[in-house]
Amino acid sequence: MTVLFYHHESAFDHLTGTGHPERPERLRAILDLLARRPLAGLERREAPPASREQIARAHAPAYIEATLAAVPTEGLRHLDPDTVVSPGSGEAALRAAGAAVAAVDAVLGGEARRAFCCMRPPGHHAEPRRAMGFCLFDNIAIGALHARHAHGIGRIAIFDFDVHHGNGTQAIFREDAATLFCSTHQWPLYPGTGREDETGVAGNILNRTFPPGTGSAVWRRVVAAEMLPRIEAFAPELVMISAGFDAHAEDPLAGMMLLEEDFAWITAELVALAERHAAGRVVSVLEGGYNLDALARSLRAHLEALGADRRSA
Repeated sequence: MTVLFYHHESAFDHLTGTGHPERPERLRAILDLLARRPLAGLERREAPPASREQIARAHAPAYIEATLAAVPTEGLRHLDPDTVVSPGSGEAALRAAGAAVAAVDAVLGGEARRAFCCMRPPGHHAEPRRAMGFCLFDNIAIGALHARHAHGIGRIAIFDFDVHHGNGTQAIFREDAATLFCSTHQWPLYPGTGREDETGVAGNILNRTFPPGTGSAVWRRVVAAEMLPRIEAFAPELVMISAGFDAHAEDPLAGMMLLEEDFAWITAELVALAERHAAGRVVSVLEGGYNLDALARSLRAHLEALGADRRSA
């Protein structure tokens, strides 16, 4: 099966400084592993820049302009203690958002049933009017809103398995009953949002929290019993994934104990659910993951579960 793989070299030009965990080497590790162990069904495409209009569905226009204006002509600039921009950050951020838009266009246009966006900076912490947590624009939210406004998609389910809560995505869709946002994340942990009593305007927010040390058995049991049935009942027309791999046992920024097999399992479950309700349509966007080897292995397992190693459609 063909899985579209969106990438652009500008992602390497978003520099964050020595010692910053969200660094260009993350993508290099992914691409190097895929070069050594290629997947038969992966079709690479160039990520285009998103337009201001597309981004403005998720972010205030004044915020968009202020963020791009903050990109320096040389050196580094901190937008907050964790979020850094450099001269290449503007194009990288526009193309990270544009990858999600292009992936949605391709999947909903029937070019393929699955797509993955291998770009940075990540997006799920970016709120409508604030950059934070390494994120400038909320890429998955921009893609989801494009699906709705450009393609007429009604029900969209977003599953975020990053170890940190996707506060930006939740903020954007909290009042949107047609979008179901599901997040599993360590608690307590940055950014301090994502309590289980945060449920949205119509129960459309589903947060499940896990203490440090949580491993595969507990995490899978909660996801299978409480989250997948909710998505099943919601019957989405499009499934989207905020694919952060920092809940891996080897990741340095948190304390959960998942393995690449767990990311493959949830991906396969979401693919099966999409086959039943959404004509198999899944768009996935890279979020976190900061141990380079674990990130690359987990991402490859994710792509396999999306169908990239299957030779038949």
